[in-house]
Amino acid sequence: MACRGLRPEHGGPPELFYDQNEAQKYMRNSRMIDVQTKMTGRALELLDLPDEKPCFLLDIGCGTGLSGDYLSEEGHYWVGIDISLAMLDAALDREAQGDLLLGDMGQGIPFKPGSFDGCISISAVQWLCNANKKSDIPAKRLYCFFSSLYSVLVRGARAVLQLYPENSEQLELITTQAIRAGFTGGVVVDYPNSAKAKKFYLCLFSGPSTFLPKGLHEIKEEEEAKESTFTNRRVQNRVARRGLVRKTREWVLEKKERRRRQGKEVRPDTQYTGRKRKPYF
Repeated sequence: MACRGLRPEHGGPPELFYDQNEAQKYMRNSRMIDVQTKMTGRALELLDLPDEKPCFLLDIGCGTGLSGDYLSEEGHYWVGIDISLAMLDAALDREAQGDLLLGDMGQGIPFKPGSFDGCISISAVQWLCNANKKSDIPAKRLYCFFSSLYSVLVRGARAVLQLYPENSEQLELITTQAIRAGFTGGVVVDYPNSAKAKKFYLCLFSGPSTFLPKGLHEIKEEEEAKESTFTNRRVQNRVARRGLVRKTREWVLEKKERRRRQGKEVRPDTQYTGRKRKPYF
């Protein structure tokens, strides 16, 4: 169950590990982007949200906003929280559509009760199992996190947390504190027989107990064979994939409407909105 080599959380607190260099990797490493996107897709599938209904979701450990991009593509609204200022700066540079918050999940989720229709988290929760200072007690930080998460979800909502547990004892510690906070559910393991593709998803229910989804078992060979590639090109954002070309009138109108939904002050639309201006020499 343990990852090969030195685990990132053994090297120090996450706000130091996820510096500007790490943030650049999440923006340029095509394999990391692909893996993050696929895990987000799987987490969203396990959330089992209503069809054709936009939901308001919480992304814990949102990083550079890759997970949020996928949520936006699926028509959902989201708020991301992360402890790394460098990762959040990268998310702003990428024009992530969600609202971003700098914070430590181990100190609780600072939102009103019943604020979110669901929650996802990619590769973040295991960081709470390590004490980076004398006052850090993993069990207490986990309970503070899960109890506040339980509060901010609407009753009956789900939280799907993808994580990399170091061993079975660490996984038990996490699940025990989640159940103590009021959640039901359990762990879904995808590709349990694959050394590279094996993934753990903690599926938590904030309402009555329901069936636990089954893990995936088949994996395509070409997915195992993919290698990391780096590029200096900026990652295309989701509006381009929806058919909107950057800087066009449609793109500008969509961006202004998104900012209005976020409660931000935006200039009125006119016949000149998005107009291309001739260059001056």
